[in-house]
Amino acid sequence: MSAFTLIPGAGGAATWYWHRVVPELVARGHRAVAVDLPGPDESAGLPEYTDKVAAAAAEQGDDVVLVAQSMGGFTAAMACARVPVRMLVLLNAMIPVPGETPGDWWANTGWQPDRLAAAGAGGYPAEVDLATYFLHDVPADVYASGADADHNEADIAFTQPCDIERWPDVPTRVLAGRDDRFFPAPFQRRVARQRLGLDTDETPGGHLAALSYPAELADRLVRYLD
Repeated sequence: MSAFTLIPGAGGAATWYWHRVVPELVARGHRAVAVDLPGPDESAGLPEYTDKVAAAAAEQGDDVVLVAQSMGGFTAAMACARVPVRMLVLLNAMIPVPGETPGDWWANTGWQPDRLAAAGAGGYPAEVDLATYFLHDVPADVYASGADADHNEADIAFTQPCDIERWPDVPTRVLAGRDDRFFPAPFQRRVARQRLGLDTDETPGGHLAALSYPAELADRLVRYLD
């Protein structure tokens, strides 16, 4: 039985974002906890996020698997330098290099040209909006059930560096949503190869795959344990 510690992306609303995946992991015989982060708080940033995630992982005991979505990749990298974990899974995640800030990551990775190319190829609008880029495959009732929990990320975290000297010496898996429009799968594959020398697996769903395909995502996470 592994202990999954689930990290959210920008906004910090882990309990809601992961609420469909937690019971799926428990039903498969594992423990799972989603760590809410103070995303909207201008007095808290990456160090405080890391404190919360590291504490939650430590409470889980042995055989911890960190799963980080989107901006959570920054926090996960820093947490892995603090607590022992069995594995890190990056789900549609920002993969940082040491000292990089989330604010610099976008230009450093070449995200915008890749996103625009994917929009042109996919025939959807280039302008980023919630419906087109995040909710296109999320059931309307699922989003409505937690819309109040969705918060904007405060600016502070975007200005703070990923405080690691090197990528953590932890087995790492990169998992991309097949239909992610915000971080298109080809973009994720390129960044994973360039920054980690890793190939990328795919799972059904877009950027919010945990809300749109929770059972399939849980199956993929559990298979990583074999």
